[in-house]
Amino acid sequence: MKSMQENVLISKLTTMRLGGAAKYVQEITALEQVDEAYGFAQKNQLPVYVLGQGSNVIGHDEGFSGLVLVNKLKGFETVSETSDELVVRASAGEMLDDFCEYTASRGYTGMEAMSAIPGTCGAAPVQNVGAYGQEIKDVLVEVGVYDSLQVRHLQIRAEDCGLGYRSSIFNTTEFGRYFITSITVKVRKGQLKPPFYVSLQAFVEREGLTDFSPLSIRHAVSAVRAGKLPNPKEIASSGSFFKNVVVPSAKVAELKAKGIRIWQENGKNVIPSGWLVEQAGLKGKELHGMRVSDKAALILINESAKSYADLAAARQEIINAVREKFGFTLEQEPVEIA
Repeated sequence: MKSMQENVLISKLTTMRLGGAAKYVQEITALEQVDEAYGFAQKNQLPVYVLGQGSNVIGHDEGFSGLVLVNKLKGFETVSETSDELVVRASAGEMLDDFCEYTASRGYTGMEAMSAIPGTCGAAPVQNVGAYGQEIKDVLVEVGVYDSLQVRHLQIRAEDCGLGYRSSIFNTTEFGRYFITSITVKVRKGQLKPPFYVSLQAFVEREGLTDFSPLSIRHAVSAVRAGKLPNPKEIASSGSFFKNVVVPSAKVAELKAKGIRIWQENGKNVIPSGWLVEQAGLKGKELHGMRVSDKAALILINESAKSYADLAAARQEIINAVREKFGFTLEQEPVEIA
């Protein structure tokens, strides 16, 4: 295949900047390249791994003995538009933040709270990304994919994607089967109403904001995130490293009585992982070359770690400290190339 590269370091393709060499790497800029790439992989009996921006992926020291496909498909397409709602399709290689701007700037609500989340549109349904009360499942209509088993392109309806908290068929039961080519969403005219999530509400009150239009909320969310989360282009990090802890309703009163912070997020009782890490006394601490961010304790920053083993050691120390103090076992959010 044209433009295929060999022996490319995964550390160069992912924002945590760890990982050995991938045997082959191919950028996908056109749909026909998807068919060609999977044909090449099948002919040479190679496993395939799909990357977007690499902002939620961690490489292993031994690298990857297959073909890494970097999704660079671009473009937005209006499917339908009325005075009340917009159905729009985004190619999977577009940045999710650009998609949020695209919809918010036109006055449609549904994605503005997901602004400034690093990563591509294609990655959004994989983990059902979300923030400040909005998730991609709330607006998703369908996902365009290349099915490597059926060897054809098709659309998967949102209700068939198995979207849950940071999960979908794409990272569980059908992991590795699909190459996502596009996502289609339906957003509506309107706006979010206060009170907002804690950090966003605090920003709104501090700035005296009274305009809650989608574009205004987008700007507010972007400012809040910029104050807490490192720019992966400048600082080696995978963004939110641990999933929040979800607890049953029957336990909420008991846990709140113990002073544990719990909030409602899309109908679930959530304990912020960053709060747990901070309360365990690890905020700002350096562990094996990985630093727990002093701005948001759910973020791990690679300051001097050189190997996956360094990250694994730091991760285990954090998990052990939180388990010892609270009894909860944190789960890693970024996926791994292995």
